[in-house]
Amino acid sequence: MKEVVGADTKTRNTNKYDVDGVPPLREAIPLGLQHIFAMFLGNVAVPIIIAGAVGITGADLTILIQSAMVMAGIATIIQCYPIWLVGARLPVVMGTSFGFLPTNLVIAGSYGIGGLLGASLIGGLFGGALGFFIRKIRRFFPKIVTGTVVLTIGLSLLPTGIVSMAGGSGSENFGSAKNWLVALLVLAIVLFLNRYATGMAKTSSILIGIIIGYLVALPLGMVEFTAMREASWFSVPQPFYFPMEFYWGAILPMMIMFIVTSVETVGDVTAMTNGGAGREPTEKELSGSVIANGFTSSLGAIFNSLPNTSFSQNVGMIAFTKVMSRYVVAVGAGFLILAGLIPKMGALISTMPPAVIGGATVIIFSQITLTGISILTSEPLTERAKIIIGLSLVFGLGLSQVPDAMAGFPEVIKLLFGGSGITIACFMAIALNLIIPEEATKEENA
Repeated sequence: MKEVVGADTKTRNTNKYDVDGVPPLREAIPLGLQHIFAMFLGNVAVPIIIAGAVGITGADLTILIQSAMVMAGIATIIQCYPIWLVGARLPVVMGTSFGFLPTNLVIAGSYGIGGLLGASLIGGLFGGALGFFIRKIRRFFPKIVTGTVVLTIGLSLLPTGIVSMAGGSGSENFGSAKNWLVALLVLAIVLFLNRYATGMAKTSSILIGIIIGYLVALPLGMVEFTAMREASWFSVPQPFYFPMEFYWGAILPMMIMFIVTSVETVGDVTAMTNGGAGREPTEKELSGSVIANGFTSSLGAIFNSLPNTSFSQNVGMIAFTKVMSRYVVAVGAGFLILAGLIPKMGALISTMPPAVIGGATVIIFSQITLTGISILTSEPLTERAKIIIGLSLVFGLGLSQVPDAMAGFPEVIKLLFGGSGITIACFMAIALNLIIPEEATKEENA
């Protein structure tokens, strides 16, 4: 949709399904908030886990959480509205990455939070530099590789959605009927509105489902407001709050992880353009996304934030709603920054019960899975393709479910391949695609 502005012939693109569309705020705000609700708990969970592992509490923990919100918002805006070559010019939502978590835990345990942030600074610069060489390395990522990575991302997220629906990991009433009732109610509302509603009710179906689920959870005693009452009204992140330290033993594993998460970002961007716009990403989009992935992580390290990367659940939301406007996501990122600067606001969002989030995100995760399948089936599934996809999934999902299967390997190998199915599937798909010759396909068809 385009609106006429003034008496001249200038038009303003208000189409929320267009990447350059700027819909009115009455549409952009609820659509942007959907993205924040989908990623908020995951974004703050990582610093909380790291803090617990190294004994960080009180004001220091607040700094880590605040920094995670503010820097995720800034990184997201840079992806939407690039600075020079930094950014994809796509609605890529960034946040503190679970992909780094196993490596972060080991580094923080060995070298402290200062060593972890120092490794993030150097690793981010290395990861950002990778983006400048996308043209040379893109040949390693044909559809059979990116499709397998996207499919693995989706399948890896499904258990997370189920855990949230059941009440969240560590919950005292995990698996209770109350949690499932609320989660399934949210899921039913989202499905109904997406299927039968029109206009904003359809595109905001996830937000509406979350709000109704939250209101239902209130009288059921599922919402705890203590954190909101204790939070301050205003706070600004301080650079170098935790003094950085630099150790090669921390930097090298972090650099390797930035290679891995760069591949994941390529998969997310591919899933986004395929699912939301029905096209392959351009070289510039892939390059900008990877550059931003690294450089914003380095910037974040200065402000006490752990490494950022693209959030797959938000890619799934775009595939589900088809809303590709980067303005919408930037508006949501603005609220994320506010949540960091106004801790009471962030604390209010954090009161969202996991069951409510799970009911909304499980359908998002399913969309990522289906996008991966769509990418893989866009070309003929030859015997060669089936072998590559099958073995990549077997080792990727299998080893991630049984990490002790690699107990006898060096720690760095276990860090890379024992915790992330996405990493294993990616390396397997790349290796098999290079090893198994294309000629085999021609012989099959002869």
